[in-house]
Amino acid sequence: MLVYLDNAATTFPKPRSVIESAYECVTEYCANPGRSVHRLAIKVSEKIYETRERIATYLGLSSPERVVFTSNATQALNIAIQGSIDHKCHVIISDIEHNSVLRPINLLRGKYGVKYSTFNSDTDILTSIGFVIRPDTEYLITTLQSNVTGKIIDPIEIYRAAKKYKLKVIIDASQYLGHMQLDLASTPFDMICAPGHKGLMGLQGSGILVVPGDLLPKPLIYGGSGSNSIDRAMPEYMPDRYEAGTLNAPSIISLGAGVEYLTQLGDDYIRERLTGLTNRLREILLSVGVRLYGCEGGIACFGFEGMSSSYLAALLDEHGIATRSGLHCAPSIHEKLGTLQNGLVRASLSIHNTDVDLDYLYKSLLHIKKEYLK
Repeated sequence: MLVYLDNAATTFPKPRSVIESAYECVTEYCANPGRSVHRLAIKVSEKIYETRERIATYLGLSSPERVVFTSNATQALNIAIQGSIDHKCHVIISDIEHNSVLRPINLLRGKYGVKYSTFNSDTDILTSIGFVIRPDTEYLITTLQSNVTGKIIDPIEIYRAAKKYKLKVIIDASQYLGHMQLDLASTPFDMICAPGHKGLMGLQGSGILVVPGDLLPKPLIYGGSGSNSIDRAMPEYMPDRYEAGTLNAPSIISLGAGVEYLTQLGDDYIRERLTGLTNRLREILLSVGVRLYGCEGGIACFGFEGMSSSYLAALLDEHGIATRSGLHCAPSIHEKLGTLQNGLVRASLSIHNTDVDLDYLYKSLLHIKKEYLK
């Protein structure tokens, strides 16, 4: 038996429509998009544009060209952060950020003297940001959901704080999109970054950078864009400015199929199903007697006292249960939780998990507790 509880890393299994869309691309029309005028190149370009349109509609965005395809959320965040912050200033981030935010910011500290402060995600967001605001604060960079505890930060509260303090906002929606709806009509953030292979159900190798407004960050990668080739600089217009080189057509097209799949299911169904599974997961973990550090939005982190997270994850794997152990590339929140030394085990759900999966997790944890914690 295989119980897959590592969906915060990559969702699995993928919907059949996602698999079929990528297979069709690879076997029938996988030419270079935007580089030729033959029928295969035209078809793959059209399919990629359909994905832009689907994502734009999904996010409440009126301009599909403001959707940029990247290889993952990390690349998107690096374009957003490094491409926008090129001078000494002050930045505010949350206290639960992933290394895909922490490391670019640390790079800019050495490069330009950028300073940053963290707001407390466990208190009132507007008040917490107000405590660390400075005259030279220009950017607010935050995740909408912790990849460790599942802690959710309300995008409305982030937007209110940014509007009050006149801050530009870069959003990491890696764990949020696909599970919860983000409507850019009500929260018009400056940049939104997300992977395609998590909640959006696409294959690995797909990600998005969405720039709804007038910002035009510097590109991270320079090269052929299939347009304006005589110019030695990258184009000034989107999405060509950020899509140097050959796009990963099968993964991008699978992302379009993933978004279509989620759209057909509907936001209410997804939210209710994930909420029900999360509540059941919380009950199970508490009844087993693990120490639970957080359980929200389909993500739970836990451990047994006296057992390392890697050992517990390995024992779960012997039972056929896939989880993730360690620090989850997010040292800030582990420092906050006091778990930097041993890390935690993370169980993360998708809408494809079942009560049978969770019942098996319960039995396996009871067995591990009985056999290894005497």
